[in-house]
Amino acid sequence: MKVFYTAKSFSGETKSGELEVKNERDLANQLRADGFMLTSFKEFKNEETDKISVKLMDRFWGISLKDKLMFTRNLGVMVSSGLPLSRAISNISAQTRNKRFAEILDNIFKDIQAGATFADSLAKYPAIFNDLFVNMVRVGETGGNLEEVLDILALQLEKEHELMSKIKGAMMYPSVILVVMIGIAIIMLTYILPKLLSVFKDMDVELPAATKFVIALSDAFKDHSILIAVVFVFLGIFLKIFVATKAGKKTVSFVLLKNPLTKNMVVKINCARFCRIYSSLLKSGVSVVEALKIVSNTLTNHFYKIVLRDSIEQVQKGVNLSKVIGQNPSIFPVLVTQMLEVGEETGKTESMLLKLAEFYEDEVDQLTKNMSSIIEPVLMIVIGAAVGFFAVSMLQPIYGVMENIK
Repeated sequence: MKVFYTAKSFSGETKSGELEVKNERDLANQLRADGFMLTSFKEFKNEETDKISVKLMDRFWGISLKDKLMFTRNLGVMVSSGLPLSRAISNISAQTRNKRFAEILDNIFKDIQAGATFADSLAKYPAIFNDLFVNMVRVGETGGNLEEVLDILALQLEKEHELMSKIKGAMMYPSVILVVMIGIAIIMLTYILPKLLSVFKDMDVELPAATKFVIALSDAFKDHSILIAVVFVFLGIFLKIFVATKAGKKTVSFVLLKNPLTKNMVVKINCARFCRIYSSLLKSGVSVVEALKIVSNTLTNHFYKIVLRDSIEQVQKGVNLSKVIGQNPSIFPVLVTQMLEVGEETGKTESMLLKLAEFYEDEVDQLTKNMSSIIEPVLMIVIGAAVGFFAVSMLQPIYGVMENIK
């Protein structure tokens, strides 16, 4: 393979260039023979031949994070026990309840039996095994420490699962309440209110604006319920497609970072993921540049992706990563820059970032608990306001008729 590399001599001299090598180990050996230590490298790939498309089935029938966690943990245990990789995958496939995942594992088993590497087999399913997973496995296969890499991956997936579970748990209560509210509102507007509002229509009185609005809304749901349902379905599909586009991801990322209600949570989540993933990659033996590339593809927020991708060129020139991300204090707090700088100076970047990841994960945990306690009274206010609006809309015409009678 052809690579672009950067290296440092034992005296501190930096050099970069291109070489044709078999693998990363061969590159490191050649540079070591010249008195240099490899600091980063980037493989030149043919995008047309190396690009792997995401299968349509994998988009709609994805594999849960929990399934991938159990697969990684069980595989690590079996491999460390001395079981051959292909046999371990076959055993896990036989015990997997998810039929789609079992089918994928069977295909991976067949690829390995045919002579393919484990990493190349995983790379065929980018919607399930992302760049982080594939590249760490590749490093483990190359370095002969696959069981250690699988343990690191299992820990990474476990922390990811815990983080997502906390966020989903915090959003579950308000989501259920909102769905129930919308359901009750639709039933009232479609079946209950038309019977009450028909009385007001027959009255020869001027109805309040609020009552007219409720009548118009009720008529729309009663007469055009199918059309409204179709519009909402198409709107949902459109939003899902839009969010998956580059413009959609940028828009969502911008809104989440600029919204004061979500900014703090988004920054802490992305910093926690950056610190843990970057630390795991460095610990596994991935070069700095390759690690930054993988992290930039793994993080979901558009602005974090851009900063990390831009940092690759700077790091290749010899600039410390702490200085690069320090130029973006709005998304990388000063604490991240300082801890990373200390890690670079002491040579303990992995351990420093791991501690920082744990700190931000605890912060997210506390934020989700606070969010749950704040959302409940806010929802009560919203529900009360909605009920009050409908009550006033119904009572105003009645009081108007009674005044006319007097």
